[in-house]
Amino acid sequence: MPKKILVLFLAAAVLFLASCGGEKASEPDGKTSIVCTVFPAYDFARSVIGDSGEFDLKLLLKPGSEVHSFEPTPQDIINIKNCDIFIYNGGESDEWAKNILGSIDTNDMKIIAMMDCVETVEEETVEGMQKEEDEKDEEPQYDEHVWTSPVNASKIARTISESVIETAEEKGNDTELYKKNTEDYLAKLSDLDQNFREIINNSKRKTIIFGDRFPFRYFAEEYGLDYYAAFPGCSAETEADAKTVAFLIDKVNSEQIPVVFYPELSNQKVALTICESTNAMPRQLNSCHNLTVDEFKSGADYLSLMNENLAAIEAALN
Repeated sequence: MPKKILVLFLAAAVLFLASCGGEKASEPDGKTSIVCTVFPAYDFARSVIGDSGEFDLKLLLKPGSEVHSFEPTPQDIINIKNCDIFIYNGGESDEWAKNILGSIDTNDMKIIAMMDCVETVEEETVEGMQKEEDEKDEEPQYDEHVWTSPVNASKIARTISESVIETAEEKGNDTELYKKNTEDYLAKLSDLDQNFREIINNSKRKTIIFGDRFPFRYFAEEYGLDYYAAFPGCSAETEADAKTVAFLIDKVNSEQIPVVFYPELSNQKVALTICESTNAMPRQLNSCHNLTVDEFKSGADYLSLMNENLAAIEAALN
């Protein structure tokens, strides 16, 4: 059964059973419910609400999981149906979420698509990049990794903050904590942005190499970086053909690139193959799409992961 039909069938069954319980259920402790599909949305919302006890925050994509293979559980669907604020990415990988939203009453729900908060760009196939076998040139696909630019992250966090504050006001709750949290968080994102600019503006090269998917299109656009990669950011491919690998090896050698990047949760296979044939070193660059279970338990967040990227970018560009 195709994934879209399966999700629709599951949603219909779950929502039918849930409707037997009456009207929309609220959190048992009276908290406002925020449901997020992916980690960046979850972390931006977490930064805005802070230590407030007025919100219950849920993340659907579990740490260590691959977003491209995600399927909602019956409980996920119920959580979406009953939430006050739903935050998702809004791209093709979230078609399942759009299907669920289309099957429920969302009149009392605030819905935020992160891709609607920023100016999106189409995915591109740069020189040497392996094309998807079923890629259709006439149908543009938009890069979904909008948060990889700290400037975009600020716009998304601000939009989330507006919904949080509006919801709190509707319930007669004080909003000063959320306003202060937002102000503090936006200041930290601004500092992060300036640190990247300083490193990149003072670097001796402006090209990065990715031996994997390239989820950093918005980052590269923001800071004026050129890039070469094995696959586009939302590619389902994991095995690069010999021509693609050979191109990247030649590019690393000809431009004396010191680092070959791979994203989190990568099998690192392509990056390691390139490094074995060059003097480059493999290194992780965090797209923050998701994180490991250990990172989640240790309190890693967007800022800490992106601050790790500062040193990685500096090493790659010098």
